[in-house]
Amino acid sequence: MIVVPLMTLTEKVLARASGKAHVQAGDNVWVGVDILMTHDVCGPGTIGVFKREFGQAAKVWDPKKLVIIPDHYIFTADSMSNRNVDILRDFAKEQDLPYFYDVIDDPNGHWKFDVEQGQLKKQHGKSYTGVCHTTLPWKGHTRPGEVLFGTDSHTCMAGAFNQFATGIGNTDAGFILGTGKLLVKVPESMRFFLEGELPPGLMAKDVILHVIGEIGFDGATYRAMQWEGPGVHSMSMDDRMTIANMAIEAGGKNGIFPFDEKTDSYVKERVQENGTKSTFEPVAVDREQTFVYDKVFDLTKLEPTVACHPDPGQRKTAHELRDVTLDRAYIGSCTGGKTSDFLAFARVVKGHTVKIDTFGVPATTQVVRELKDTQWEGQSVWNILESAGVRMTENASCAACLGGPVDTFGRMNTPMKCISATNRNFPGRMGHKESQIFLASPYTVAASALTGKITDPREYVG
Repeated sequence: MIVVPLMTLTEKVLARASGKAHVQAGDNVWVGVDILMTHDVCGPGTIGVFKREFGQAAKVWDPKKLVIIPDHYIFTADSMSNRNVDILRDFAKEQDLPYFYDVIDDPNGHWKFDVEQGQLKKQHGKSYTGVCHTTLPWKGHTRPGEVLFGTDSHTCMAGAFNQFATGIGNTDAGFILGTGKLLVKVPESMRFFLEGELPPGLMAKDVILHVIGEIGFDGATYRAMQWEGPGVHSMSMDDRMTIANMAIEAGGKNGIFPFDEKTDSYVKERVQENGTKSTFEPVAVDREQTFVYDKVFDLTKLEPTVACHPDPGQRKTAHELRDVTLDRAYIGSCTGGKTSDFLAFARVVKGHTVKIDTFGVPATTQVVRELKDTQWEGQSVWNILESAGVRMTENASCAACLGGPVDTFGRMNTPMKCISATNRNFPGRMGHKESQIFLASPYTVAASALTGKITDPREYVG
């Protein structure tokens, strides 16, 4: 009788994808790719690599496994940024790609941002979706047990769905376009075992900021961050996405969560809505696994946490930073722009007025709709946010999360201090290289927007 050694979740997915019974950390394996995602920043470069290496008339390995989402430098008058979207459109038409979420509806048109119309009102067609990492699960492209690569470091967010998901460069993506395969070194795995439930005033963002502060912003370099425990199962899929998204902020290769009923329900609903592939085979947690790091975290003992300039590992509590005066607050991005993030933010600011410039950028067009449709005491959440003084845009995108052209909504073009629900705070990340970014949960960002200083949200959320 042959005994197959037990594996971590990441090892199980990569073993299956490589056609092997067993893999272990350090192995180099060729894996079959279930989904490749690219966007407007890296897509043109990826297409260039593909055509250079496989020929101008080459066809992608599988049109149904390629997802192209313009989302980064979209609502800007920068002509080069606008041109990038046109390059994606031409390629989608040439390759007959079913999953291109274009900013305009005319397949023969050209994208140009209307400066006179401004940033707040809708400037996109019905196919446009918004941020790639939140679009993927919404549109049914994240399935348990699969392998997903994307030309973006935060692709690891899809690990919330019990799959191996990680960011790659244009060269690797170009190779996948032609072959559907990629050579991967199996990462070592770290386990983060969560017990208890989050107390009032805390969110999943506090969990991941606490953990990164614990291990350092390079503490998971080329490692899989595996999340387990009853605390995990108490979390929503949005919570898990927030945590998996920021694996890269600790240097992680990927983040991955166990499969449970919440995962199953979420995925089945989305694949049915969108007509995407409905079959999937999750990987289960083995009773014994080998980890290079294994620690238990009690969620009930966490406090509202903030990551200080200049990297996500600079952990302090919101209370410790209560004397830090701010110039700006920002809620948005794949990490902090989901509907649940805005609802948390709105609970804090409802009936109040923000004291500093505050920008709100929904991650997807679906979030925009849900905020406008959700009614609290006869008023939409969208109106509640606007009434509180939040500058809300209907143009879902990455916006100022990664800086972008100078006319990007919410971009910091002068030195200032900003508290943000986004995921990265390296110098220059949201614009001016001398600005300081403080990463925090939507609760903490909202409370701080009301006071103009970093504020413990438990003063507002009982």
